[in-house]
Amino acid sequence: MPDWDAAQYLKFAGQRTRPALDLAARIPLAEPADVLDVGCGPGNSTEVLAARYPRARILGIDSSPQMIQEAARNHPQMEFRLCDAGRELSALDRQFDVVFSNACIQWVPDHPRLIRDMLALLRPGGMLAVQVPMNYQEPIHRIIGELAASDEWRAELASARIFHTLSQEAYFDILAAEAGQFQMWQITYLHRMPSHEAIMDWYKGTGLRPYLSLLSGERAAAFEQAVLEEVAARYPKQGNGEIIFRFPRFFFTATPKA
Repeated sequence: MPDWDAAQYLKFAGQRTRPALDLAARIPLAEPADVLDVGCGPGNSTEVLAARYPRARILGIDSSPQMIQEAARNHPQMEFRLCDAGRELSALDRQFDVVFSNACIQWVPDHPRLIRDMLALLRPGGMLAVQVPMNYQEPIHRIIGELAASDEWRAELASARIFHTLSQEAYFDILAAEAGQFQMWQITYLHRMPSHEAIMDWYKGTGLRPYLSLLSGERAAAFEQAVLEEVAARYPKQGNGEIIFRFPRFFFTATPKA
């Protein structure tokens, strides 16, 4: 898969950052000394943590060199490091009071091990705080999946990378086994979008990437057009011409076992 496009991702920085603000607000620790942002992207979530904890030492990690470069350029006063959360968390050279991850772990396989590894980075009394998109019943996700499985696209898109998100029940069982205390909740955000093309722009920064990366220029454009036509059919316009783009997100916080 090609590297992330930070500029495409940041087209909707305000909407993408809102869940990070909501997640950070649920962390009860007043003065953590060390904070880790897993999957920091271009640094927008790390900026949320720096505003919440201005005296903490904050490290942002991401597996994308382009995202780390953009984060360091946007926030030169912060520390960022290239790190694959699925394989390299144990190589980090310190423990943390907060391990935070906003819209990242859906890209990382083996969540039982990943959550165990994140909890292992915490000091006693620390907290893990995670948000993961859970929009698989929404029209945009269904549209892409249906088209990718259709006769026209199946051969080219059969190897498209799938998300690794589990069910809420599965996360409950993982946390019950691996954590001390934990809480889970869901928020459905109702984003105001100016057009169907804007929904496409949003998803080209995330969920469409695994599919477009497998297609040539003309075929990628054709797939985008096919998705857009279905988006226009399934997302009605409101009276003022805007569109409600529903986006459910799943959250949990957890403490390490005593």
